[in-house]
Amino acid sequence: MQADLIIVGAGMVGSTLALALEGCGLDIVVLDAGPLEVAGFEPRAGFEPRVSALSAASQRILQRVGAWPGMAERRVSPYTDMHVWDGSGTGQIHFSADSVHAEVLGHIVENRVVQDALLEVMQRRGGLRLLGDARVEQLLRTPGGWQLKLADGRELDAPLLVAADGGNSAVRRLAGCETREWDYLHQAIVTSVRCAEPHQRTAWQRFTDDGPLAFLPLERDGDRNWCSIVWSVTETEAKRLMALDDTAFRAALGRAFEQRLGEVLEADPRLCIPLRQRHAKRYVQPGLALIGDAAHTIHPLAGQGVNLGLLDAAVLAEVIRAAVARGEQLADVQVLSRFERRRMPYNLAMMAAMEGFERLFQADPLPLRWLRNTGLKAVQALPGAKAMFVRQALGLGGDLPELARPLMAD
Repeated sequence: MQADLIIVGAGMVGSTLALALEGCGLDIVVLDAGPLEVAGFEPRAGFEPRVSALSAASQRILQRVGAWPGMAERRVSPYTDMHVWDGSGTGQIHFSADSVHAEVLGHIVENRVVQDALLEVMQRRGGLRLLGDARVEQLLRTPGGWQLKLADGRELDAPLLVAADGGNSAVRRLAGCETREWDYLHQAIVTSVRCAEPHQRTAWQRFTDDGPLAFLPLERDGDRNWCSIVWSVTETEAKRLMALDDTAFRAALGRAFEQRLGEVLEADPRLCIPLRQRHAKRYVQPGLALIGDAAHTIHPLAGQGVNLGLLDAAVLAEVIRAAVARGEQLADVQVLSRFERRRMPYNLAMMAAMEGFERLFQADPLPLRWLRNTGLKAVQALPGAKAMFVRQALGLGGDLPELARPLMAD
């Protein structure tokens, strides 16, 4: 099978790239190791454990590729405020969408909701070739670009290949792309819980002695007592918490959260995810580009991972569309480097900031505890500084691609 572009990975980032490029004149194949089937959605069904905190910039991208209506029909949970505090001190900070005249700070959305809405659009439009249950086993360079050999024996050829197949990217590994990576020696426990009090459309985050604990607001049939939790703890503590029965886990979670939303009444089954940071030394080589988690994974401290990936997809689509319009060779590393130059500095800066926060709030020495509490209090007291943080969370700063920019009426 021959194509102009093969996108490996039909998750949120790969599917967004495909839809952003639809209609540009390229023959595009999107393949994924799993089945490409839209799951039936039941509004009263329980929440998926994996969620994303989508920024306003990500919302605009998803709107412009046509996926947002399908997401809204299923389930999205807007939040207007964010409250962060240090469990070992008195420092705290409150962010509000009102401070920058915005309606919301973002939306908490189950990853499955985003993926199904994107897949639905791709299937409905029919301008892309989709291959499910297509696991890449071999990757070969050819005079014309790349040849992919799948587990079922099929072969695909294209001059340009995009890896959007996640943190454990098979394409990145098979292409020999080097990475820098390190283990946080922490794990994230994720689940959904129902609290005695409503979440007030607020994203809550407490820094504990073990790691950050986030309660992210969810809504189901008007019920605002549900939250998605992301609890970063040491490996030893994660093992202990995962071994607790439901009653003991809910009690431990409530104590760690200082009962800010009252008693934790219900908890769905828990997942435990090892936390590892990874960054590719290069995002591109001739005929190849890495985007999303295939290029970089980040600590879930601020829920920025998927937002970085969607911006990767939007920028790469912009670069490819411009190159097509100019009649350039898309596989040329000089063309692909335009994407890398725009995204790598931003992603590295965000990763460094999250790493700094993580280390600062894990620190035990008294001077560092004083520093973080003083810093939180200082930002809380400076409306201009708070507004800057809010604008960053909304995705209103930096080199935004066209798909992520506000309309004049926004």
